[in-house]
Amino acid sequence: MTAGDEPLADVRDMYLVHTLLRREFTLMPALVRSVADGDTGRSEVIGAHIELLDTVLHHHHRGEDEHIWVRLLERAPAEVAPIVHLMEEQHRGIEGLNTKLNEALATWRGTGDPEARAALAEVLDRLVPRLTEHLAVEEAQALPIMAKHITGAEWGRMVAEGGSAIAPEHLPLLFGMSMYEGDPDVVSTAILHMPPEVQPTIGELAAQAFAAHSQRVHGTPTPPRIGEASGAVHRASPGGATTVAEPSDQRRRSDRNLPQPDGAHGCVVGS
Repeated sequence: MTAGDEPLADVRDMYLVHTLLRREFTLMPALVRSVADGDTGRSEVIGAHIELLDTVLHHHHRGEDEHIWVRLLERAPAEVAPIVHLMEEQHRGIEGLNTKLNEALATWRGTGDPEARAALAEVLDRLVPRLTEHLAVEEAQALPIMAKHITGAEWGRMVAEGGSAIAPEHLPLLFGMSMYEGDPDVVSTAILHMPPEVQPTIGELAAQAFAAHSQRVHGTPTPPRIGEASGAVHRASPGGATTVAEPSDQRRRSDRNLPQPDGAHGCVVGS
């Protein structure tokens, strides 16, 4: 079975989401450990940040589980079965750690207790490498297959369902988070798919929301970019081709998108 003659999905927005997840989760253990004993004001700020990103991650994976894997198995079983089963296995492992993360977060967030802080940081230490490994494998092996077998309409339904699970007041912030290191071509495409009344202002609103949030959480409107810490950043183009942007190139792209200290961009946070 194939996707027929329908236009195929442009999967590039997935890289925007993956980059924001890499960046924000990688910074989390140090954020938690930086909170002083009993500082409940700070633990609440960091706790709310973790809860938001964990919600994004949960619905991101749920969308793939419910909308993508079954279609790939129907349309290209010989090609995709091993990677789909690996993706499902990795999702289960990450979701198990997410459960432990939520339990540890609930204990620490309202108390600032040092033992609870250590327990939360330890869960994050386990989650971050598992998550970053999964995202890399998905980008290298699964996304090119999605680009060949998933239609734009199917992709859009997944994105819409995931976005509906996020509180509306958080959407500009998440848009700004993904824009921070986003390819301007992908950002522009995302904005064009938004309602016409939103398009003229969403970039500035998202940038301002991200800068204010980052100042509150990270102490700067320009937190470390994942490209600065981990080398080349992968990009995909329609049809499954994958290219690599070196950190300097990625930095120049994001600087055009995100004026300092403001900035803006768009992404599909629910994908």
